[in-house]
Amino acid sequence: MVLLPLAWLRPPDPGPAQNLTLQCPGSHQPQIGIPKFHNQLWNVLTGRAFTNTYLFYGGYRAAPESSSAYSIRLAYLLSPLACLLLCFCGTLRRMVKGLPQRLLLGQDYRAPLSAKVFSSWDFCIRVQEAATIKKHEISNEFKAELEEGRRLQLAQQRSPTQRACHLLTFLWVNVLIGLLVVGAISAIFWATKYSQDKKEEDLFVVLQYLPPGVIALVNFLGPLLFVFLVQLENYPPSTEVNLTLIWCVVLKLASLGMFSFSLGQSTLCIGGNRTSCEAYGYNACDYQCWENAVGEELYKLIIFNFLLTVAFAFLVSLPRRLLVERFSGWFWTWLDREEFLVPKNVLDILAGQTVTWVGLFFCPLLPLLNSIFLFLTFYIKKYTLLRNSRPSPRLFRASSSTFFFQLVLLLGLLLAAVPLGYVVSSTHSSRDCGLFTNYSAPWQVVPEVVALWLPLPGQRALNYLSSHAFSFPLLILLSLVLTVCVSQSRANAKTIHELRKQLVWQGREKWHLVEDLSRLLPEPAPSDSPGPESPLSRASRPRSFYPGFPCPGSPGPSRVVPTGLSPGCPGPSSRFHYPSGGAL
Repeated sequence: MVLLPLAWLRPPDPGPAQNLTLQCPGSHQPQIGIPKFHNQLWNVLTGRAFTNTYLFYGGYRAAPESSSAYSIRLAYLLSPLACLLLCFCGTLRRMVKGLPQRLLLGQDYRAPLSAKVFSSWDFCIRVQEAATIKKHEISNEFKAELEEGRRLQLAQQRSPTQRACHLLTFLWVNVLIGLLVVGAISAIFWATKYSQDKKEEDLFVVLQYLPPGVIALVNFLGPLLFVFLVQLENYPPSTEVNLTLIWCVVLKLASLGMFSFSLGQSTLCIGGNRTSCEAYGYNACDYQCWENAVGEELYKLIIFNFLLTVAFAFLVSLPRRLLVERFSGWFWTWLDREEFLVPKNVLDILAGQTVTWVGLFFCPLLPLLNSIFLFLTFYIKKYTLLRNSRPSPRLFRASSSTFFFQLVLLLGLLLAAVPLGYVVSSTHSSRDCGLFTNYSAPWQVVPEVVALWLPLPGQRALNYLSSHAFSFPLLILLSLVLTVCVSQSRANAKTIHELRKQLVWQGREKWHLVEDLSRLLPEPAPSDSPGPESPLSRASRPRSFYPGFPCPGSPGPSRVVPTGLSPGCPGPSSRFHYPSGGAL
């Protein structure tokens, strides 16, 4: 939507930079963009080598809207928003499609193990390796199911005192973990602020990757501390995994949110009071093109995560496996190979996708770069899994975790949409770079294009749709739709409850039929039985085909019964009639 029209229309060459007279403290002037470091590799890693390219916001230029048949600015503005909307719809669709059956049938519903025993095998398998994998999968499902049943049984057997102690322990652990998360995001905030404040000094070479390094360190040490604290309280394995996973999600999303906020505070003076921000709407004294500065930080975060993945695979996991195979002893037995954790790797992918969504406006080609890194990461992780790792002893239920990961992806999408919406609607664009140099906010291009291209009735219709007068009918309409949905949901829940009761009743009726049919079988001869019939078995034998009703065709106990038939039951040639008149 942007690159192909730019290549066809041939945007104008950038003119001379505007000479802005800034009242900066200490006669401080903004950077002109001349690279300080002549090391080309370092410039590639930091993004400085691509400052004036289409990788970042500052490399895009276009002619005025009145002299162009295609609005590059409108395409550049609406493409990220349309991408976020499509991702939201796709993620929401997968969430609804993968909604667990337990949420519909209730929390106390559990699929019978007999259904898993007789219907789990895939008879299309013809390869031995695939059959082995399927066996392990079925075995893990049974282990997880039995472990969940044991956890529920132990929870029901707790006394009120034990439940109170368990609740206090749970609160204590979560408060302690929450304090660790607060400390972690505070460290990310101060690291980002320090690296931006010291960017003019010689130490900036080292401080370029300080925020990504702190974020990676926090996301590495945080889960280890979470697991340690949870294991101190002797939680069941499933509870331990779930609790650790939830706090890891909170840590990752909070770290990315704090990173975005700290960048906004440095570039847009959010929460600050600077002269340059009051005059131009952004920190013009420190950032000539603040969109490029934000894009470079996101670029460095993606690059650092990929380099960390490569380094950990070949500099940590591989030497660890070689040392464990080479030496013997209690230490190497305790160390063992790396434990491959599926949830951790999935959360790393979701965090990278969230960063990509945040950078759609500042670094438009970041999704392409992230796609290349994902392609390479897949094979690196595959090598690590098959060569250097051992299976995790903690069970992972992919069927129930898919919905959770889609929810995390949706939260990451909302986390990316909030700063992007704020930037598009409320912040002043840089005066020296990009497509929106002459606009107070990027969204101002929309009314201009509408006034140029649409006729007067279309403009009036769009103005009405964007006014407050349209919000009241829309709110009423949404309220009616929500009321219908809630009513339909309650009706569906009631229907499901009735169907569950009907299934239980039908199951009991079938058991009664099976028991009564088993009693119609001829009894063994007295000579075949090893001994006299026990009174218990004779007493446990009902005398009617259906409980509460006498056997059909039996007027009473005084009736003469033919030889070879049980008392009160018809012969093989007679028909069985229910009390309602139906025949069996």
